[in-house]
Amino acid sequence: MKIYPNILSGISDCLKNILLLNKYTADVLDQAFRNNKKWGSRDRRFIGESVFDIVRWRKLFEHLADTNSSDTDYCEKLIAIYLLKSGHTLPETYSKLISWELGNEKIYSETFSFAIKESIPEWLNELGKTELPHIWEREIESLNEQAKVFLRVNTLKINTIDLQEKLKILGIETSTKSNSPACLILNKRQALNSLQEFKDGLFEIQDLGSQEITPFMKLEPGMNVIDACAGAGGKTLHMASLLKNTGKIISMDIVERKLKTLKERALRAGAKNIETRTIQSETVDKLKNTADRLLLDVPCSGLGVLKRNPDTKWKLTKEEIESTISVQSQILSEYSSMLKVGGIMVYATCSILPSENEKQIESFINNKNSCFILEDEKHIWPSEGADGFYMARMKKIK
Repeated sequence: MKIYPNILSGISDCLKNILLLNKYTADVLDQAFRNNKKWGSRDRRFIGESVFDIVRWRKLFEHLADTNSSDTDYCEKLIAIYLLKSGHTLPETYSKLISWELGNEKIYSETFSFAIKESIPEWLNELGKTELPHIWEREIESLNEQAKVFLRVNTLKINTIDLQEKLKILGIETSTKSNSPACLILNKRQALNSLQEFKDGLFEIQDLGSQEITPFMKLEPGMNVIDACAGAGGKTLHMASLLKNTGKIISMDIVERKLKTLKERALRAGAKNIETRTIQSETVDKLKNTADRLLLDVPCSGLGVLKRNPDTKWKLTKEEIESTISVQSQILSEYSSMLKVGGIMVYATCSILPSENEKQIESFINNKNSCFILEDEKHIWPSEGADGFYMARMKKIK
């Protein structure tokens, strides 16, 4: 593939926004694609994959190029290393920044520390080794892989086989997952948001691990369910599907904008049993002892989803993780009051750190005032092929 100057310029502009101005990769790429309508699908794919890979391997590429963010040609040098590693011939302007001989020798012969090799901050590597001493390296290696694309079939409108056939007619090949009957896996990455089938609400793009949380709640038709940290509603919509539009789902979040997006998605999906509420000081008190099922998909470090959000590791700090753990504990303590006696609460994160997961639940359950027992817990590790998730199912006994 011939790489034109305007494509390299586009990649450089994106990287400057992400790495120097601290903007989010997905947002920057979305804006870049909107601003450059003349880029074809092949160009967009190359730009998107290049930007994600360079952000993912930032520390390694800095090391190879002997550069840092104060360097005038910082982003261009990272691009040069990426092109070298990808087997491309460097354009003349980039070959002046770093030679093939130097790059080739360093890329294939140097022995790196684990933090450099896997491109993670030193503090995060030390934290991971402390919390997950036996599996940390395996999981970080998996988190540096490109994320697969999983679809959740909206069974309110279509079954899995029929959707798979519809997509096949469009030239989109998918595979099924035996233990996840509403899941399809894209065999080849491609944009799906413009498909009429997506606009008609026949499917959602949702990671396999995320799809396992809602069934873990043991939902039954007619139940009153609260999704207390609903965000834009991926799991809420899954609940509506499993409940077959019966009962009632109250979806809550502190950010009203996210709930607006949830309403739009629910309309598209044909989900009719959803009510949204912006969390305010009195919201939780008004819902005490009302829910048969409660989902606490709490804020977390996001370390389980680095495959699709690689910039998280460059934005995150140890202090932020500690603060987030405190917020998780507070949510568990306060929001659990919305569950009826005999009801089931599921606590979930997209983190792989025990301090955000099983240790958090252990502390909550062992509190002398706890009204809960642990029924089951489950880890989904990135090395299994999906994003990393943790979930714990608890029953309220008094």
